[in-house]
Amino acid sequence: MSQHEQTNSRTLRVFLYAMTLSLGAAFTFSALITPHHAQAEPPVVQKPQIAETGFADMVQNLLPAVVNISSTQKVQESDMQLPEMPQFPPGSPFEDFFEEFMGRRRDGGPMPPQTSLGSGFVVDAANGYIITNNHVVQDAESVRVTFHDDETVNAEVIGIDEKTDIAVLKVKTEKKLTEVHFGDSDILRVGDWVVAIGNPFGLGGTVTAGIVSARQRDIQSGPYDDFIQTDASINRGNSGGPMFNLKGEVIGINTAIFSPSGGSVGIGFAIPSALAKPVVEQIIKFGRTRRGWLGVRIQSVTPDIAESLKLKQAQGAMVAEVTKGGPAEAAGLRVGDIILSFNGHPIHQMRELPRLVAETPIGSKGKLKYWREGKEMETTLTVGELEKAEGDGLIAQKDPSGSKDQGTVLEGFGMTVSSINGALREAFNIAPNINGIVVTAVEPGKEAELKGLIEGDVIVEVNQQPVASAAQFKQIVVEAKKANRGSVLLLLNHEGEVRFVALKIQ
Repeated sequence: MSQHEQTNSRTLRVFLYAMTLSLGAAFTFSALITPHHAQAEPPVVQKPQIAETGFADMVQNLLPAVVNISSTQKVQESDMQLPEMPQFPPGSPFEDFFEEFMGRRRDGGPMPPQTSLGSGFVVDAANGYIITNNHVVQDAESVRVTFHDDETVNAEVIGIDEKTDIAVLKVKTEKKLTEVHFGDSDILRVGDWVVAIGNPFGLGGTVTAGIVSARQRDIQSGPYDDFIQTDASINRGNSGGPMFNLKGEVIGINTAIFSPSGGSVGIGFAIPSALAKPVVEQIIKFGRTRRGWLGVRIQSVTPDIAESLKLKQAQGAMVAEVTKGGPAEAAGLRVGDIILSFNGHPIHQMRELPRLVAETPIGSKGKLKYWREGKEMETTLTVGELEKAEGDGLIAQKDPSGSKDQGTVLEGFGMTVSSINGALREAFNIAPNINGIVVTAVEPGKEAELKGLIEGDVIVEVNQQPVASAAQFKQIVVEAKKANRGSVLLLLNHEGEVRFVALKIQ
């Protein structure tokens, strides 16, 4: 075949491939470029198991179990300094109005009560138990629940859990309630269909659908983060509402969204049912949570740490502190030990251990495998109660978000940085999916200010390497100096705006 004929042949194949895409034909590119005598088998694609009616039949049965929740926060006394009353001509009708208004507010009168809207769902029709998010009813003076038929009743807050953002309510009503049940979120796969029902923007029962976009997301909102990510449309007011699988089982509680604009951008997060169910059961039974506790403070195992301790791979949870009088101390654990497994469950990442321990019955035996001095060892301990340890003062009552961290001064650049925590995320409006170190102070006239860095900038990468601490930043600078580089390249994110900045190494 001549070169001209070969070119025409390739052009024809590309054209045919484009045509198959436009016509929706079930051919693959590899099949089109395979000679006719070697027929390739087309891939087998399973069709989504959705009835012709879509989700309508399932939703019709679920809607009565989903409720709208409105809460009124306690009235706060105002300490706002009011401006001087404007001057009006004598006899002006505005003069009497402003005198009356300013008179009521001058002495610090009550502020108007704040209200919040959210969603929830009934899990026990006989006893009237309803689940929602803690932040929907937090500090509420009154909570009201509106059912699918628009009947509204008062609700009592039975208990809350700030660590997982879950609250349990109870209503008393003569109406027959519809309940839903928890499913198994552990068997969810990325790509599975999910349906969310809630009260976005106070509009009432609203149904959206999507898929599981990711699992085990850590958005740094609490110690037990294990969120389901979905592209189902979730907005303000959906908080506390259920996320269903196609069996009509609750496999998540819609809790948070990532949104630079405040509206849905297709990134929502739900508490998995495997995490929520035991919390709900404990609150209903005890009025509070009762979590297992080892008495250690842990940190991640980096590849460098693993190598230095002759551990084959970076895994487990490294003991950074042992609480005096806690179960771990009694079992002989020491600072520097790496916990490899708990009750037979391997610890691949540090954050897996707190959840495993939290779900372990108080007073039960826990078997630990850990790494010490180049070899694997075992011990057994009696699991304590986290809440009791906090109440007894065994756990230091530090700011849980770490907001008291003063940060690290990077003198050569004239700025102070801190690892991102909950308080800093809120203070600087840092999205849940943004990680790095945040600039908390900039020194006038120094390199950082001259290059336009400001408080709230998140340093995501340095020289194209992700950073999560000031120590990592410094190490990269040291490496740059050794390579005779005169500057470091920063990737910055400020409220969704991304930019590169090069800082000179002083």
